[in-house]
Amino acid sequence: MTRPRPLRERAPIVVPGAAIGAVAGGFAGPLASLAQQPPWWTAVTTLALVLPLALSGGGHGLLLASGLLRPGMFAPAAAYWLVAFPLARLLHETITWWVLSGSPGLREPLAGFLAYQALIGTGFAIGFVWLHERLAPHWFLRLAAHNELAAALTAHYVRQAGRPRAHARRADGR
Repeated sequence: MTRPRPLRERAPIVVPGAAIGAVAGGFAGPLASLAQQPPWWTAVTTLALVLPLALSGGGHGLLLASGLLRPGMFAPAAAYWLVAFPLARLLHETITWWVLSGSPGLREPLAGFLAYQALIGTGFAIGFVWLHERLAPHWFLRLAAHNELAAALTAHYVRQAGRPRAHARRADGR
């Protein structure tokens, strides 16, 4: 996975992360509805969160495709979301406030907002990585026959899945 890959090979790798980000952002709508916000406000807040989280999830896939993130490694993914989630939320808040008030901005100090979102982003990373590790291998397996990168990622997941059993056999002495 060290040689540069053509875009047509890397592009499908972003799909699972982008889908997870979009679905996660989609939860803004039902939450806004539960808070009894008007339908137009619900639509604005949903789109303003779906797009940045889908792009950020796709960015995670691009980092996997480039080899900068390795499947199954939580710490690098958490570091990514420590930055990506606050930026996505900053876009969400800014766009939503802009549409609703007519001028871009935040209703709270930037430093406090970003610090809090970084804390939330770490929790988001746990859920994102958990979902990605369960959904992406199935997607990569579907692509593996005609996509070298997907085949390499699938092989990585297969090796990773075999490790616990091999470790358990050594511990039992078999």
